[in-house]
Amino acid sequence: MINRYRKAISIVLFILLIIFNPIFNMPVSGLASFLSVALSHSSVLSRIYIPVASGTKVIRDPVVEIDASNTSDGYLMVNYLGDNHKVKLIIRGPDKVQYIYNLTAGAGYEVFVLSAGDGLYTVGIYENIEKDQYAAAFTTSLDVKLQNDFIPFLYPNQFVNYHANSSLIAAAEELTAGTTTEIEQVKEIYTWVIQNFSYDSVLAKNVKSGYLPDLESFMKIRKGICFDYASLMTAMMRSLGVPTKLVVGYSGSIYHAWISIYVKESGWINNIIYFDGLNWKLMDPTFASSSKSSPAIMKYIGNGANYREKYVY
Repeated sequence: MINRYRKAISIVLFILLIIFNPIFNMPVSGLASFLSVALSHSSVLSRIYIPVASGTKVIRDPVVEIDASNTSDGYLMVNYLGDNHKVKLIIRGPDKVQYIYNLTAGAGYEVFVLSAGDGLYTVGIYENIEKDQYAAAFTTSLDVKLQNDFIPFLYPNQFVNYHANSSLIAAAEELTAGTTTEIEQVKEIYTWVIQNFSYDSVLAKNVKSGYLPDLESFMKIRKGICFDYASLMTAMMRSLGVPTKLVVGYSGSIYHAWISIYVKESGWINNIIYFDGLNWKLMDPTFASSSKSSPAIMKYIGNGANYREKYVY
């Protein structure tokens, strides 16, 4: 995780400045100002969780390399080594739900979330043999014990993909600079995205199976489909250190997508941003911020019957 290194750098920087300050003869006020800027930048980065292929636990096979070093952080890194152009990764968690992903030859390590909590996960690589038929090329299983329930929803993954230098990180920080609560943060991000990005109806009509958001491109062209919107808003909230789920499931009998965030005072708030089949919408922010004084709202937030999750990314 990037915050350990940033904090260490700040401490080392402080010590070096103290040692060498007499040589450079920097005024005390200048030293304090310099350190303030450095530490402020470090505090921004300290909230960002970035996956790494640590190499401490690697499962190798001629067709795949799986880095399972950080499964306790809720993610797995997979590098397909074969040359098949149609490859599926299937992850099945302790909840028995199958997550099916596409793998790309030569793409290097890709990140996949372990969102079903503690327990046994099976991981399989399936290569295309003809038409829509696939054959198992490699399978393994992993016993996962998460650090906590929130950690999988703080890291990027294949569906919510960003890195330490992604432009969305600076944008999220700037947008939420004056906020004090997670509810205020999500409101600022939602409003900005809805006002500055437009729906690409042409892409929506022609999008192919396996489409993945390219968030850096989306930030530049400001045009995309619902998946892009959901991924961007989830990524921006995660970059602020707020556990955020990108969920696909059912609200009643309607299949749709929503974003859930974890608020310290209230727990998980489901559906705070949701897609109703036509548009993205924001739950009334006062709804959650005043939840302590509203037993009905608290019951609604905590009642799992209102939402049935199918896939969580």
